[in-house]
Amino acid sequence: MKPILFAANWKLNKTPTETKTFFTDFISKCPQDLQNKICFFVPATSLETTSNSLKDSDIQWGSQNCYSKISGAFTGEISAGVMKELGATHILIGHSERRQLFHENNDEIAGKGHLIQSLSLTPVLCIGETLEQRDRNLTLGICEDQLRTFIEQINPAQPWVIAYEPVWAIGTGRVATSNQVKEVHDFIRNFLIQELGTEVAQRICILYGGSVKPDNAKELLQLENVNGFLVGGASLEVDSFLKICLS
Repeated sequence: MKPILFAANWKLNKTPTETKTFFTDFISKCPQDLQNKICFFVPATSLETTSNSLKDSDIQWGSQNCYSKISGAFTGEISAGVMKELGATHILIGHSERRQLFHENNDEIAGKGHLIQSLSLTPVLCIGETLEQRDRNLTLGICEDQLRTFIEQINPAQPWVIAYEPVWAIGTGRVATSNQVKEVHDFIRNFLIQELGTEVAQRICILYGGSVKPDNAKELLQLENVNGFLVGGASLEVDSFLKICLS
């Protein structure tokens, strides 16, 4: 069976109190024999609450970003070293909002990936194209550039995850068709095989992250190279995210 990961990106939502309530409810409803992995990316203000809430469960978690150095004069940044101490397993990097709003480039993101792996944590790299880039038929080239820079600076044989997120389908209500998702995910897998070899490439989870909902999750999960999802809005409610995890 192919590896499956269901990841939640809460973005800048939920207070620590709301976070604790969510996890109490989610854990009580989540089947104990669920085989697929689940990971939550929570805002910085809820990281310690998440650590305490999930410490006795098999549910994984991490921060939505980190800095490329463990410590120093970097006001407002998040330390991957602190995430390690708190018990995080993954760190999300390169999200389209980080690229678009905070102008992070491929080299910066790759540097974060290198640091994350050095701490035996798993980087989850977001890649994807804007609507303008898709309209200009640049999708595959954009994804290749983002991936190539990343694998040049990390150890591709160590754990890492890719999340393909068409920027034009995030929070807009627009969803990429199954054929559009298949085209990009197949391209990513073939690129990984070409660059890293089949054995390494097949171990890498490729998540889809564009307005995933309970009603389209099952169909998308049937695609050969879709190994799960990075879910935004639908992960903020226990029942809707649980339905996706049970797809």
